[in-house]
Amino acid sequence: MAVRVLVVDDQAVVRAGFAAIVDAENDLSVVGQAGDGAEAVELAAELDPDVVLMDIRMPGLDGLSATRLLTGLGERPRVLVLTTFDLDEYVYEALRSGASGFLLKDARADDLLTAIRVIAAGEGMLAPAVTGRLIQAFAKGAPAVGTSAVLDKLTPRELEVLTLIAAGLSNAEIGEKLGVAVGTVKTHVNALLAKIGARDRVQATIMAYDLGLVRPRG
Repeated sequence: MAVRVLVVDDQAVVRAGFAAIVDAENDLSVVGQAGDGAEAVELAAELDPDVVLMDIRMPGLDGLSATRLLTGLGERPRVLVLTTFDLDEYVYEALRSGASGFLLKDARADDLLTAIRVIAAGEGMLAPAVTGRLIQAFAKGAPAVGTSAVLDKLTPRELEVLTLIAAGLSNAEIGEKLGVAVGTVKTHVNALLAKIGARDRVQATIMAYDLGLVRPRG
């Protein structure tokens, strides 16, 4: 079945452009378009999309507020934030709001399509520059929670896997580093995500920094 996509942007031309790119793919389908956050929330409830392409700056209910409402509904829909603004506060707040990915609007079409597919499959997707900004935010003094009851829920192996996820390693790379099969890594990843209440690897990475499990380099 095709991945169902809802496109949200306050500029009709931009919405149409994204929709055309997505609809040209056999495995993706645009099920609706919204011009603001309130309409996005309403259409998401009606159309049940797998992925929402969400603009941040919109009149009325903005993209961050809409993302919080949508991600509070459960596993679906998953939100990919697209914006012309790459300011740190937007990156950080979008991810805090539950977004599973963040791309700038000047990203290549192939990168956008890849991000949609990755997010729909249950993973997280960050533009390389965004990953750097996220880490810089913590390096500049974002408070770490330190030891927590959350960590007590994890086995030593799950803690190790979480640390490697936060370092940006794929399941295959984690398996190679730990000397275990990829299937075993997936089992550990699924278990730790459930225990810490994270939707995906992006949210797990944020929590790893919050808990003080990982520290920025340099």
